[in-house]
Amino acid sequence: MTTPPTRPACWPRTEAEAEAEQQRLRPLVDRRGPGPSVADGGTVAGVDVAYDDRRDLVAAAAVVLDVATLRVVDQATAVSRIAFPYVPGLLAFRELPAVLDALAGLRTAPGLIVCDGYGIAHPRRLGLASHLGLLTGIPCFGVAKTPFTFTHQPPGHHRGDRTALLDGGEDVGRALRTRDGVKPVFVSTGHGVSLDHACAHTLNLTPRHRLPETTRQADSLCRRALAAAVRQGNDPSMFKERGRLC
Repeated sequence: MTTPPTRPACWPRTEAEAEAEQQRLRPLVDRRGPGPSVADGGTVAGVDVAYDDRRDLVAAAAVVLDVATLRVVDQATAVSRIAFPYVPGLLAFRELPAVLDALAGLRTAPGLIVCDGYGIAHPRRLGLASHLGLLTGIPCFGVAKTPFTFTHQPPGHHRGDRTALLDGGEDVGRALRTRDGVKPVFVSTGHGVSLDHACAHTLNLTPRHRLPETTRQADSLCRRALAAAVRQGNDPSMFKERGRLC
């Protein structure tokens, strides 16, 4: 990449520290974009992670696709120690160190990043996609498989139909139908891209399947990277201790 992602100088150790960091970053999130549109072409990256909790390992993958053809043009992986325990609402602190390492390994700088998860559809409005967008400066949004704790009316049965994803009375995303008669995905703005553009990109990335090609490619790659790391024997010297504790 021409400009490597910003790497945190230190990483929170406790839930309280992590929540305080989310509250600090929350006002910096740009929910309106505009971010790139599908018509702009360019490249889009998908990121995803896989865990082996027994071995204390996380593998992250970043896969870059051409927006027009959905052809893979670059990819990278990173394997490291898990940086933070599992806590609902704080998953970014588990995933981001390895994701940033994978992004830093790319040769092609993506114009947009799609996360397998949430952006502002988060209790503190700072999910993985928002946090990652702020750290990298790259427009970012999330596409999740479930609505988490949020509510929505079922969208129509046809591809492209959508309804508001709500936290109480606040609109935090869309329930979007990507395939006729198939359950929707849940799209939320991360940082630097509008919800309309995020939904348009999601539809562009789902010509044949419910989930975006970015997510499908990154999921497959991170699972292969984790399996390869486990086969190599989990030698502690092989893996980075990412995210120095504050």
